[in-house]
Amino acid sequence: MSTLQIRDERARALAQQLATRRKITMTEAVIQALEGELKRDKDKEPLADRLKRIATALAAEGKPRRQTMTKDEVDTMWGR
Repeated sequence: MSTLQIRDERARALAQQLATRRKITMTEAVIQALEGELKRDKDKEPLADRLKRIATALAAEGKPRRQTMTKDEVDTMWGR
């Protein structure tokens, strides 16, 4: 099994912060973080699919129906 060495100070600090918060080893913190990111990527719906779903939902709602007003109603509304 190969060894993963974290040389980047920011990456090391983040791994240490997660390990401390969860009271786990840095190795386990890295594993959990990577597994979480892989799951999040897998569960992410592609933008094209999201837009298609939204467009379909909007189309299903249809256009709002407007009530037509008579000329007298319009005149009354405008104070004529």
